[in-house]
Amino acid sequence: MKEKVIFATGNEDKMKEIRMILADVDVEVLSLKEAGIVLEVEENGASFGENAMIKARACAKQTDKAVLADDSGLVIDYLNGEPGIHSARYMGTDTSYRIKNQNLIERLDGVSEEKRTARFVCAIAAVLPGGTELLVEGAMEGRIGYEEKGDNGFGYDPIFYVPEYGCTSAQMDPEQKNAASHRGRALEKMKDRMISLGVWKSVR
Repeated sequence: MKEKVIFATGNEDKMKEIRMILADVDVEVLSLKEAGIVLEVEENGASFGENAMIKARACAKQTDKAVLADDSGLVIDYLNGEPGIHSARYMGTDTSYRIKNQNLIERLDGVSEEKRTARFVCAIAAVLPGGTELLVEGAMEGRIGYEEKGDNGFGYDPIFYVPEYGCTSAQMDPEQKNAASHRGRALEKMKDRMISLGVWKSVR
């Protein structure tokens, strides 16, 4: 029987990615809803890592299972790191990403290609039943595009151009994206840590 692990999110798009990336380890990943957990946490950390750990610790208090939580966002160099740790709340949590993306494109109007550098950053925290805490981080480098392109992603994916692949994050196919993305890289690191600790087993 697979070991259950709770990922502290209610985002179904994110859960799809997570399950694909963790398909080669012997765990069943549950969302907060599936685990019956209601989590209201103030993410007041000063970094992605601090926010991820705040969420993981709060969730761990409500279960005896291992808990993972992430905090991720878009960091744009020309905008001094904005929207950064405020990515999900940028321009308000109820504002559509189409509006958020258009706003960022407008703020970079006239900015040259080489100054449009940006990265997606993802920190993943784990709190294990015995109290062990782990924290890893992954990043994907790119640039901010001039218009939205692609339907495969969500959030800021349609404006995040990845030179290495010659397309936006939202134009990548799921396997490509999971291998290259900030979340994919962070989850791979967490997977390696969990396997090395003997918490998870690889089923490759």
